[in-house]
Amino acid sequence: MGNILFFMAIAFNHHLHTSMYFFLMNLSIVDLGSISVIVPKSMANSLMNIMSISYAGCVAQIFFLLFLLGADFSLLTIMAYDRYVAICQPLNYEALMNSRACVKMAAGAWISGILFSVLHTGNTFALLFCGGNMVDQFFCEIPQLLKLTCSDSYLSEIGVLAFTVCLVLGCFVFIILSYVQIFKSVLRIPSEQGRYKALSTCLPHLTVVSLFVCSGAFAYLKSTSNSPSALDLVVAILYSVLPPIMNPIIYSMRNKEIKVALRRLTGWRLFTQE
Repeated sequence: MGNILFFMAIAFNHHLHTSMYFFLMNLSIVDLGSISVIVPKSMANSLMNIMSISYAGCVAQIFFLLFLLGADFSLLTIMAYDRYVAICQPLNYEALMNSRACVKMAAGAWISGILFSVLHTGNTFALLFCGGNMVDQFFCEIPQLLKLTCSDSYLSEIGVLAFTVCLVLGCFVFIILSYVQIFKSVLRIPSEQGRYKALSTCLPHLTVVSLFVCSGAFAYLKSTSNSPSALDLVVAILYSVLPPIMNPIIYSMRNKEIKVALRRLTGWRLFTQE
């Protein structure tokens, strides 16, 4: 619901039709999709007291989840570049981040998500499974499926995961370097109000990136055990469920424009200007 409201607030307010909010709209769609892939099925299983999913359902769940997670991280990387250009190269912002460039970047993010998903889903389900059919998770997850594979057949997916980690690490380093330059530029802004406005658009994004990368990396890089653990469940919730829920809240907490747009859309007094 939060992502739907966030999307509508931006779409129906022409003052928010800028590159930053365009990417936030795409992020809302991704977050809405990713949480819809796993939560409804999990809730239905809980309500009907069943603990099963079909093979085709498991393939579809992994494909769409990885597609949306890949697009999510690509969008977060693009948004870091957008903030870098806006704060460090303001005179070139309109030229570099025009509507055509933004559409191409967003399309690239969605396409990269599809390629990422096809690579991992195809490689995972090409493996031989001989360890039973019990997945110790509330949704189909690659680390849990790898525990069901035969002896050494999982090594190819481990190699693909290692390649993915390198790509993610490269994007993360790019984001960090962008923010180093951003913070240097912010410190040179003479007015306190100017510094606050710049930071209010950057800190939420940095918070979202940190939560997404740290929880996702821990889930996929930690050693798996043969017995289910509460830690696996908590980590899975942290990277798959919590970010889509928290993103609208994080991005609207210190953004007065979003608060005003949400108040106009809903009429609620929850979003009051400070």
